[in-house]
Amino acid sequence: MTQKYGYIRVSSKDQNLWRQIDAMTAQGICEENIFTDKITGGTFVRPGYEALLKIIKKEDILFIHGIDRLGRNYDEIIENWHVINRKIEADIVVLDMPLLDTRVNKNGLTGKFLSDIVLQILSYFAQLEKEKINQRQREGIAAAKKEALNSEDLKRKLT
Repeated sequence: MTQKYGYIRVSSKDQNLWRQIDAMTAQGICEENIFTDKITGGTFVRPGYEALLKIIKKEDILFIHGIDRLGRNYDEIIENWHVINRKIEADIVVLDMPLLDTRVNKNGLTGKFLSDIVLQILSYFAQLEKEKINQRQREGIAAAKKEALNSEDLKRKLT
């Protein structure tokens, strides 16, 4: 029997899961079939995701809110998508991108081709955003260190 599963990920422990949980329950997914992680999308080593992979099977359906919730590493998103969809043969539905719904196979090879292109583009942007976040963090840390040094220099000059 086909089962519906949801996968939810946020990047840090202080972020809220409720928006994504509401989206999953709206799809008729029961709470015990919703897997969650509060960890960076830069890695696929995640307890909730790994538990999901152990039970999802052929003809099941995996719902994710957005492709960036699956991950933020281009190669790993593509690899994991293919494991779920082609190796396990479960379907994937990306709620915020209707083109990424493997249940819809009306267009045969053309539909699969278009889904693969959209997946690659969105995976690229998910990783690009992660890289931008990391760059902004590095710049912020460098600016804070510079400000701290300038502050210390000013204190020395005034004393």
